[in-house]
Amino acid sequence: MPNHWHLIISPLSDGDVAKFVGWLTMTHTQRWHSMHKSIGSGHLYQGRYKSFIIQPENYFLQACRYVERNPLRAKLIKNIYNWKWSSFWRREKGTVKQKVLLDTWPVTKPNKYNEWVIEVESKEVLDVLRISINKGKPYGADSWIDVVINRFKLGSTLRPPGRPKKGS
Repeated sequence: MPNHWHLIISPLSDGDVAKFVGWLTMTHTQRWHSMHKSIGSGHLYQGRYKSFIIQPENYFLQACRYVERNPLRAKLIKNIYNWKWSSFWRREKGTVKQKVLLDTWPVTKPNKYNEWVIEVESKEVLDVLRISINKGKPYGADSWIDVVINRFKLGSTLRPPGRPKKGS
């Protein structure tokens, strides 16, 4: 996307997401400033990253679909096969070297996944996903969400420990 990006990642241990995103954004910022000869002139990112825990299976697939349909929803393209900066494009049209950058999914990709991605999501699915994105709420079945909230002690803020609320 022109002004943001999405990653769906699975950490190996606690704290890995924060470390990785910190490294990624710092490295990107340094390289951007070096390339544009603007070293030391300021931030590239407007705010902290947003994260939320995703239940495997259907919820994982819905989150992938949300990410891969993003340029379609933003009306940047008319055909999802034309957005060369996406994992969808890399899986379908990328070189072997590009495909190696994509990890295997924790679930089996459905046979008709590509056709499903092209279909417009329901407003209900989009609304629930956007709440997870904006509030850091786990994305999954209600009973699973309750378990995750208790396990990670997310409390009323719904943000993982160690990640301050925006503006803190």
